[in-house]
Amino acid sequence: MSELTQGLTATQTRERVTRIDPGPRDFSALNEVVRKGSRIGNETLDGDDHLNEVIPKPWGMEYRIYVDDFIDVWNLKINEGQSTSMHVHPRKLTYLLCLAGQGVTDTLTDQHPVGAGTILRIGGGAFHSTRSLGPGPLWLVEIEAPRNKFDLIRLRDNYSREHTAYETEHTEAPELPAKPVSYLPQARLRERSPDGEFTFSIRAGADIFYRRQQSDLFHVPLGLTGVVTGEIDILAPAQADDRRPALDQYYLSLALA
Repeated sequence: MSELTQGLTATQTRERVTRIDPGPRDFSALNEVVRKGSRIGNETLDGDDHLNEVIPKPWGMEYRIYVDDFIDVWNLKINEGQSTSMHVHPRKLTYLLCLAGQGVTDTLTDQHPVGAGTILRIGGGAFHSTRSLGPGPLWLVEIEAPRNKFDLIRLRDNYSREHTAYETEHTEAPELPAKPVSYLPQARLRERSPDGEFTFSIRAGADIFYRRQQSDLFHVPLGLTGVVTGEIDILAPAQADDRRPALDQYYLSLALA
């Protein structure tokens, strides 16, 4: 357990979810970029196969961990000293979970520190950018609901990608296939990170409750409640979060290898 998370009670853990909601400056900036011609796209749920591969980024890379018809989960590696664009997702809710590293997430009005165990909840329409402070890369998991990778508008970017759409360039990853999950409709899962530091699995709530593992970092519920309500009740055992998982629900478990 890192110094960042030692000594936290379950109540403190829940309060430690940082909420980033859109405000007047976000609405003004979004209206301005749309007037200038920026547009968002729509992902084809049965197409856009390149999204199941590794997507190189000028700041690092990202790849899909889990996907179904409603939720999309990605692992991001932001190299030391690099940052994502100042961007917005007008239609979807985003959660950022920090697996390892140190960084900061900027909005149009504020800054939020990011370290191992951090959970950020970013409402649709809130501009944000995350940079890695080092040493080493910043490893994040991004949860997006509802699923639509092309719900993206870039306001500012260090790599001249302002007002551009999501990338089509990709790198095939045959050693890291996203495999169908037979017992979850339309679901695919990638079981580990490219460097092998993290593992990703689907576990029943009962299994999590009765077989707690010290390597567990986060458990993400895969039911539709969080998608519909906009409040995904993420469990963070690495933060001393001892809440009981729903025994009749599946979770996406993120863990150290």
